Amino acid sequence: MLLNNMMNGKDLIEGLKSILKKNQLLLKGDVLSRFSHIWKTDQKLQAIAVALPKTTKEVSEIVKLCNKHNQQIIVHGGLTNLVGGTETKKNQLVISLEKMNSIEEIDSKSKTITVQAGAIVENIINAAEEKNLLLPLNFGAKGSAQIGGAVSVNAGGLRVFRFGMTRQMVLGIEVVLPDGTIISSLKKIIKDNSGYDLKQLFIGSEGTLGIVTRVVLRLQEAPKSRSSAFVALNSYDDVVNLLKYLESNLSGSLSGFELIWNRTYKAMTESELIKPLGDNYNYYVFIESMGSEPKADYQLLEYHIEESLKKDIIEDGVMAKTSKELQQIWQIREDVAILASKARYDQHFDISLPVSKIGDVINSIIKKLEKVKHVKTIFPFGHVADGNIHFIIGRDDDSDLVIDQINSIVYSPLKKFNGSLSAEHGIGIHKKGYLETTRSKEEIKLMEKLKTMFDPKNILNPGRIVF
Repeated sequence: MLLNNMMNGKDLIEGLKSILKKNQLLLKGDVLSRFSHIWKTDQKLQAIAVALPKTTKEVSEIVKLCNKHNQQIIVHGGLTNLVGGTETKKNQLVISLEKMNSIEEIDSKSKTITVQAGAIVENIINAAEEKNLLLPLNFGAKGSAQIGGAVSVNAGGLRVFRFGMTRQMVLGIEVVLPDGTIISSLKKIIKDNSGYDLKQLFIGSEGTLGIVTRVVLRLQEAPKSRSSAFVALNSYDDVVNLLKYLESNLSGSLSGFELIWNRTYKAMTESELIKPLGDNYNYYVFIESMGSEPKADYQLLEYHIEESLKKDIIEDGVMAKTSKELQQIWQIREDVAILASKARYDQHFDISLPVSKIGDVINSIIKKLEKVKHVKTIFPFGHVADGNIHFIIGRDDDSDLVIDQINSIVYSPLKKFNGSLSAEHGIGIHKKGYLETTRSKEEIKLMEKLKTMFDPKNILNPGRIVF
């Protein structure tokens, strides 16, 4: 058996050499020069080889070869995944889509953009802006994340409650199945009721059913204004009241409503970032409105912030008067890597709860975590308008016992409130053991059937989500 595996490995490499040019295949030391996550660049990549295809056809040929040799594949994009989705083993092949980074077409009339899966999200946003169009995806890792990965995990971000998840932005998709078959449906149309909407199977499936190679994304008309405020509150009820008040009075222009807790604000601003307000309040909210009349939109938001003060909904607030001030305020929300650096080890969570329950549930979780011996930092924050709260929890112990203890505390309340253990990061490897927390046995069995149907040899991103 060992001899056969060795022969298969040799045949695999020779097969890859026949498909790819020399600079598209990394072996031995070149593999070790890479990593599996942008926050863990000190940990060398473990893999048989790294394949760097430039076309969908090359991806297809590689996958056909791997299928023939029963070779496991791990797909790499921007390496920003937070649930172990890009972790590898020595006997696995990495397919990195970084060379498939073309922005192929912007159709201003249809308001669509067609891109390869390896295109960086921020580059797509900037390309759309040049045509006075908006791709509403906005999250901290947009400068590194690739669109194929964003589609594969159904990424969210800071504007979900107005524009939806990545799923709502995908019109067309091209995918390579685990047997190498290419499914191409790069449509630009919004409405298509012609049978099953197959693209939905691949969006959010974390590369377990197919490798996304190209995408058609729906764009919006670019806003002519972006106004922002930063406010402080002392009760979670007032956070909810403020959200309701602004949604009712900003004429549909509210595009961002982000919450951080006092402990998170202090950690973000204690040295690195500018502190717009005092740190003596329980909650802080970042507010963004996008519209068509810069002066009028700014004045409207400013007026309602002042009214919120008069109504005692908020305790204090500040408007961003310049683009620089706006950037400085939002940097406090986006530069979350600062929080991860506060402890030796860290765990990331992105749970969903009904908006009305977030205050009590999160505070209960915090109290329980404070009693765990090896927990050193607890930083909650998130997209409260769509019920998504993140935790970055720092610890001084990396044992499975401590990790499981923390996981149990965070996930245990979810079933009671019909919440979710993953709002936007996916399941990957790290959350797989807790999937029954928020999915029924019947749902999980159906997921397993789909995986088996698409990938009977379990070669594509194995170990993610179900098996």
